[in-house]
Amino acid sequence: MAAGGGGGAGEAGRPYGVVVFGASGFTGQFVVEEVARAAADGELRGGLRWAVAGRSREKLRAVLERAAERLGKAAFGAEVGLLLCDVGDAASLAAMARQTRLVLNCVGPYRFFGEPVVEACVENGASCIDISGEPQFLEGMYLKYNEKAAEKGVYVIGSCGFDSIPADMGVLYTRDKLKGTLTGVESFLTVKSGPEGACIHDGTWKSAVYGLADQDNLRKLRKKIGYAPVPVVGAKLKRRGLVFYNQEFKQYSIPFMGSDVSVVKRSQRYLHRELQETPVQYGAYVNIGGLGSVIKLMFAGILFLLLVKFSFGRKLLIKYPEFFSAGRFTKKGPTQKQMDGTSFTMTFFGEGYSEGQDPQNGKPNVKICTEVKGPEPGYVATPIAMVQAGVSLLEDAACLPKRGGVYSPGAAFSKTKLIERLNKRGVEFSVISKPEV
Repeated sequence: MAAGGGGGAGEAGRPYGVVVFGASGFTGQFVVEEVARAAADGELRGGLRWAVAGRSREKLRAVLERAAERLGKAAFGAEVGLLLCDVGDAASLAAMARQTRLVLNCVGPYRFFGEPVVEACVENGASCIDISGEPQFLEGMYLKYNEKAAEKGVYVIGSCGFDSIPADMGVLYTRDKLKGTLTGVESFLTVKSGPEGACIHDGTWKSAVYGLADQDNLRKLRKKIGYAPVPVVGAKLKRRGLVFYNQEFKQYSIPFMGSDVSVVKRSQRYLHRELQETPVQYGAYVNIGGLGSVIKLMFAGILFLLLVKFSFGRKLLIKYPEFFSAGRFTKKGPTQKQMDGTSFTMTFFGEGYSEGQDPQNGKPNVKICTEVKGPEPGYVATPIAMVQAGVSLLEDAACLPKRGGVYSPGAAFSKTKLIERLNKRGVEFSVISKPEV
């Protein structure tokens, strides 16, 4: 099985444990730094040979130099490989996949560039982890490659960044901390920034533009997959409005537009179907501040939804991300100072039934509040989540699902030490208020 065993390289002639593909991209450079840190800290048994992969030797070298400098090390030597490959060149992707047990794929938007990497990995016996927040890509890969990945004994695990490890693993953490049966959870995301403000690289903006433009195809894809409905256990979780005032946080909240809800649902479906666990209903929201923020967001949102429907509008949105997002998304991405000053908190409010209570009868009688908090979401927490998911895949192989396949994080990692590993790296899971009956 290509993903099993400890961290040392050399399995079946594969010189590397991990390859970071798209290493010189905006997010890729931070993932390289995080892999270097994991390797230096001995997080993989037997030492880890790893490699960077991309189109330009010069850019890859520059990224390695930057990572060494950030870690206060001398330049990396022969322990780090350098592979030249291009997402448009299938032979180069196959050659990369044959040399490693795991590819960390940082090349997005995944709807355009993700599939060739998944295909190369599955065909050549390497596992693959990505940080996509694009449900159509994630679920399309499940439809096309789940059976083949299972045959090959490899794992393809999507959405292993800020989308959607805090949400997916946070729901499982909340479930495990409740004495009884958890049946419903709502999460509220708060992002705090320092005096320099915060912004996001426009790669994420592009993914959102194309994703919203393609909602109809996502519906068709789900019909094709033919998902079994996830049963509702316990009281039905009420869906909130488009904008509402949140008494807990004393500010306005809106539904979270990312992939979290769809990813959590896939995990819950899998855990219910395969392990007969009680499925948890889930709603995701984001806190946006006062009335002024609501008005600004409404104008921006209406303009975005109007433009995204037309090819000309999409071109405008992609050409001028800074203007249409009121400075939230930029072509340069955040500065180091902005990243240092930004953090996130995801608060989970769970309800369920105490031990001995039948969830099919009566109202929920127990509540719990938990939290996942961490550094800047896009380029600090995301690389931590991605790399620790990779460490779990290699190190906790005995705790992964028995069959290979295309999985969501919760489905793949529910029995592993991923939460423990994340806690050690500063993405911290904790109970805020113990279960109260």
